Amino acid sequence: MYKRILLKISGEALAGHQGNGINAEMVDKVVDQLVTLHDKGIEIAVVVGGGNFWRGRQGTNMDRVAADYMGMLATVMNALALQDAIEKKGVPTRVQTALPINTVAEPFILRKALRHFECGRIVIFACGTGNPYFSTDSGAALRATEIKADALLMAKNIDGVYDSDPKKNPNAKKLDNLTYMDVINKGLNVMDFTAITMCMENKMPILAFGLDTPDGLIRAAMGEKIGTLIC
Repeated sequence: MYKRILLKISGEALAGHQGNGINAEMVDKVVDQLVTLHDKGIEIAVVVGGGNFWRGRQGTNMDRVAADYMGMLATVMNALALQDAIEKKGVPTRVQTALPINTVAEPFILRKALRHFECGRIVIFACGTGNPYFSTDSGAALRATEIKADALLMAKNIDGVYDSDPKKNPNAKKLDNLTYMDVINKGLNVMDFTAITMCMENKMPILAFGLDTPDGLIRAAMGEKIGTLIC
């Protein structure tokens, strides 16, 4: 069982079958597992994406910087929705943002985040790294390294990493174990290369698993052999 984890969950995952916005059923499914892990004494951080509201690449005619900042703001909406759902289950939660939005959340301060863990709170990190040209994957790798998480858990829409797209290739093979260089050299779609490189340089294990797997998050955090381990 990991002592401290960082969960990276995409905005699209929170949209569920709707494809956009926030699906209350999917949020409850994620939150119930987070609460179960919290009750087991695991320290939890979450980095959430914003693709259910906005993706930087949507703004094809927009300046990249403006589009990326819009994406960061989208992550704040998801973070607040998660916070509300978790606290309704009785677990104290704090949202920290890489952009200062003091009315609704704390600014990211590492020492405060660590103190929240000591006080039994779940911490949700929003706005990625706070910089354009970086994805929320990079934000997850950065925060996981900063808080010294035992592992970075990547909740995906498939049950692990495959050697090709299983939606296009029915013969695609699931890979149980990979090295960081395997991901880079084979161009596997796990997370962007900046994030992979950061995890490699800091020896941060990555476990990619399916969010739809029954109790997938709980099983991943408890050390069960599930999904694909990258280390």
